[in-house]
Amino acid sequence: MGEKITVIGNVATVPEQRQLPGGGSVTSFRLAATTRRLDKNSSTWVDAYTNYFSVSAFRNLGEHVYRSLHRGDRVLVTGKFRLREWETDAKKGVSVEIDAEGIGHDLLFGTSVFARDAETSAASPPAAREPSAAVAPDTVEAWAAPGEERDLATAGDTPF
Repeated sequence: MGEKITVIGNVATVPEQRQLPGGGSVTSFRLAATTRRLDKNSSTWVDAYTNYFSVSAFRNLGEHVYRSLHRGDRVLVTGKFRLREWETDAKKGVSVEIDAEGIGHDLLFGTSVFARDAETSAASPPAAREPSAAVAPDTVEAWAAPGEERDLATAGDTPF
């Protein structure tokens, strides 16, 4: 099955990292995605139901997930969707799994600081790999391309 899915939800368990027998690693966690609906009687939003997904991230993505995500973080996950049937002596069921291709914090609910990994950005020059701590995040040119030299922006300036 090769269907793609994108889910927004909360990290429900502490991400767990395991080493694979053939080398490399996988990081997995449970993702809780709660659907909300408007209650017309009270005019308030209420939780309708929660779907749980098992998320697996391999190789570099898994390493980054293990170092970056914590239980309760609001994230977006995109990847390959799979239903897996299981059975024990007492019961049987179906689990919903996502082999992650991309994961990021949901910036609707907070901010995030991105730090480029030296291994994955080895093709870029060393100066571009180093995060610039000398410039406050709210004073940099918001429209500059990642890794480019940035001019300080002044209030009211537009990037074009």
